[in-house]
Order: sequence, then structure tokens, then C-alpha cells
Amino acid sequence: MIADAANDHHATPATTLSQASAGCQLRISQLEGKACKRLRELGFCEEMEICKLSDGRNMICSVCGTRMALSRKLGDQVMVEMV
Repeated sequence: MIADAANDHHATPATTLSQASAGCQLRISQLEGKACKRLRELGFCEEMEICKLSDGRNMICSVCGTRMALSRKLGDQVMVEMV
């Protein structure tokens, strides 16, 4: 029971990429929706670490040293957690 409490203390709540703040280091926890296959082909895979560089109608993220722009609608389909 004590071990469970310790693990819960370090748990990081997941949010969407759209909701995350610019400048945050993030880990992709889940991809949802029809665009999942294409996102994975572009390098957005579960457990991948990314950095959200800018916020707005379109977001810019750094993935494996490459900057990619995503719409807010697409960002709503990417679940992330803080690193």
C-alpha cells in the first residue's frame, strides 16, 4: 500500500498536445483518431519525447531534431505527459 502511494505521487497526468504549454518537454502517451497512422509515419509515436516550441492555431513541435507544424485539431488527438 505504501509502494502504491509512492507510485501515485510520481504519476504525471496526461493532457493533449494542444493543452500543453509552449516550451515544455513532453512524452507522447497515446495517439487517438483517424490521423494516428500518419502521425506515426512522421515520427509521432508513443513514448517519443518531443518539445512543443510554439502555441496558437498551429503548433510547432520538435521531434528528433525536426520541426513540425500541427493543427490544433490534430494536437487534440495526441495525448502527452510532462517529462
